Amino acid sequence: MIGLWTLFLKEVRRFWNVGFQTVAAPVITALLYLMIFGQVLQGHVKVYGTIDYVSFLVPGLVMMSVLQNAFANTSSSMIQSKITGNLVFLLLSPLTPLQMFVGYVAAAVVRGVAVGLGVMLVTVWFVDIQIAHIGWVLLFLVAGAALLGTMGLVAGIWAEKFDQLAAFQNFIIMPATFLSGVFYSIESLPIFWQNLSHFNPFFYMIDGFRYGFFGQSDVPYGRSLIVVLVALALLSALAVSMLKRGYKLRH
Repeated sequence: MIGLWTLFLKEVRRFWNVGFQTVAAPVITALLYLMIFGQVLQGHVKVYGTIDYVSFLVPGLVMMSVLQNAFANTSSSMIQSKITGNLVFLLLSPLTPLQMFVGYVAAAVVRGVAVGLGVMLVTVWFVDIQIAHIGWVLLFLVAGAALLGTMGLVAGIWAEKFDQLAAFQNFIIMPATFLSGVFYSIESLPIFWQNLSHFNPFFYMIDGFRYGFFGQSDVPYGRSLIVVLVALALLSALAVSMLKRGYKLRH
């Protein structure tokens, strides 16, 4: 347990030492999204019949920030450790693959939640936010951060250089995020894109998180929770397996 706690603290301090870049900058980016989209569409769009657009947008921006930063934390840490050669010291430690997995992902959850709370604290000055079910908000917040932290760990293990990691983020993470209903309800999409969105795990994370605020969602929140937990379980099994086999870690 001491080794696990040490790895966790190392990962938390790694991003906290450059907190302006890893925490404050994503908060500012989310605020810019809110100002631009809110200014353009406020008063023109109503969601679920009664919810104004800016209020609808805030939970999506919070979750988008959480997911992107949880992914960035584990993926950047792993690829940096591989390139600099520091990973060998971790592999020589008595840590088990499961402990390594927990240490990396737990730190990613901390960063994701910190950024999400930062976005919330900034946006409450501009939008009156009501939370209908705080338990569902916290559950999807942590589960979403854990899922993207795990995905980042898989990507960091797979990638051999920063270019490959950037491709993973640009061609998978970013499109999946923007097609998940951050800026709109998928009910406003054509049928083809609605059906396609139902195959996107990011949609279920954001939709379930939004249910915690408004008590309304595009799909039943129970289904969203099942999809997120199943995806988390499958990716976790893959990540632990890659660590156990030393996939692209032992050269």
